[in-house]
Amino acid sequence: MARSPHPVDVKLSLAILFLWALAALLGPLLPLHPEAIDLPHILAPPQAGAWLGYDELGRPVLDRLIIGARTSFLVALGVVGTTFVIGTFLGTLSAYLGGIWDHITVRIIDIFMAFPGILLAIALAGLLGPGIGNVVIALGAVGWVGFARLSRAQVLSLKHREHVQAAIVLGTPPLRILLYHLFPLISAPLIVEASFGIASAVIAEAGLSFLGLGIQPPGASWGSMIRDGTRYMLVAPHLVLAPGFALMAVVLSANLLGDRLRDRLDVKSASRSST
Repeated sequence: MARSPHPVDVKLSLAILFLWALAALLGPLLPLHPEAIDLPHILAPPQAGAWLGYDELGRPVLDRLIIGARTSFLVALGVVGTTFVIGTFLGTLSAYLGGIWDHITVRIIDIFMAFPGILLAIALAGLLGPGIGNVVIALGAVGWVGFARLSRAQVLSLKHREHVQAAIVLGTPPLRILLYHLFPLISAPLIVEASFGIASAVIAEAGLSFLGLGIQPPGASWGSMIRDGTRYMLVAPHLVLAPGFALMAVVLSANLLGDRLRDRLDVKSASRSST
């Protein structure tokens, strides 16, 4: 029997990611009241009119979950977009120019690779202070390395191809060679890396917010919702289960989509890339 080109797990992952993006984009347009306090419903379980119950201040969990989806989506979009552009530019330019520029770039990458990225992000977030913008800066400052290593390794193996060498001999400007001759060839592995980057950014933002370094009250983040809910986990488990399940679903979906894209595009793992 012929295998379906779109397995069920891929469809489910795409559906979850679509709902996540939809909640993030349409959240401000919905009649939500994430900061409304209803004292008689403090820690109330899921019920009619409040499908996910209320938190320790009597705020609707579903409304805050949707606002948290927007937070994670904006951070993921900002981090992946920033690291994609910076990392790809530096890695591609380094491999194409070679020489001292490539040596300097590799040494900088090695320095960043020598330290756990999440610890550097925590330190930067602590210095910069809370807020979506600062979270994006902290995560982006350490997240560009993966794109730089991947794009550099790809360009090193492709820049000696005949059509690239022919363009160089004909005097084609370097920027045009990078954009029209090399970038289309390395776009597939970069797209796969971006898929994994989304999952990493979402879990990192939740981790920073859990530690109190991300979004601050009254703003909502899945990480801060989990942190606040752990104090009432025995009497109101829905405070942890709702944001925890949402976080798990998005991260697993992004990772699964990245795996499927890698198999479909026959992309080698970045860990095999030469430096």
